[in-house]
Amino acid sequence: MSKRNSQAAKTAARERLRQERERQAKRAKAKRQAIVAGSVVVVLAAAGGIGYAVVQANKPSHWEAVKDDKVVAPAHTSGKDGTTVVIGKASAKKTLKVYEDPRCPVCASFEQVVGSTVKKDIDDGKFKIQYIGGTFIDGDSLGKGQIGSRGEGSKNAMAAMGAALNVSDEAFLEYKTALYSKKWHPEETSDKFKSDDYLIKVAQTVPALKNNKTFQSDVKSGKYDAWALAMSKTWDTNKDGVTGTPSFVMDGKQLKASDGNPPMTVADFNSVVGAALKA
Repeated sequence: MSKRNSQAAKTAARERLRQERERQAKRAKAKRQAIVAGSVVVVLAAAGGIGYAVVQANKPSHWEAVKDDKVVAPAHTSGKDGTTVVIGKASAKKTLKVYEDPRCPVCASFEQVVGSTVKKDIDDGKFKIQYIGGTFIDGDSLGKGQIGSRGEGSKNAMAAMGAALNVSDEAFLEYKTALYSKKWHPEETSDKFKSDDYLIKVAQTVPALKNNKTFQSDVKSGKYDAWALAMSKTWDTNKDGVTGTPSFVMDGKQLKASDGNPPMTVADFNSVVGAALKA
């Protein structure tokens, strides 16, 4: 091989090597650009996700939004927003105010022990009852327009009770009894009442509500959700000095047993209510 041919071969080899390096450099640059572009997309996506999360977090909850809804009052109610719920014979001269929260475990204990006595007294015309329901166990303070963060069950059960009341006074009382029963009433820390399906399942044990499509539709649609909040506000702004549940008031006076607590036995209930009826 001549020196010329040898030199030409070397030159050609160097040129091929140069071209290969250029191609590799271009591929590396393109790869870097793709990685940067991908990173930008990821950052933008993350930013978008954060933005969406922030928007979602700042959206009012269902119950926050319901506060401003027009109240649809159930049948068998009176007063502002239908929050006066009085049950009993018109001939009964006195009215016993009953303050309860659907999730209240002490209310459940009272209903399980004394509830049948209260129902018999109503049926016998000894007194009427006025039901005032609160939702403070959910963490609500409707007197201040605040929806708390400890659950939804009290509000949701109250709305379902409104749907039962729309059927009849009797359906309301029987449904209230079922909700407070040992079988169906959850622990205070369990928010089972937030489930519409659970509330409807309980209602299946009440003859007037069993397979009642109107009742079920009202529960699922939240027809009486705003009414439940209005009722809770009535509890929060009561003028009877009531701060806990259960509480009982007649003629403006809270009825308490000898230990200073609400009457939690049939004997104590009969004693304090009997005295109030005679006063």
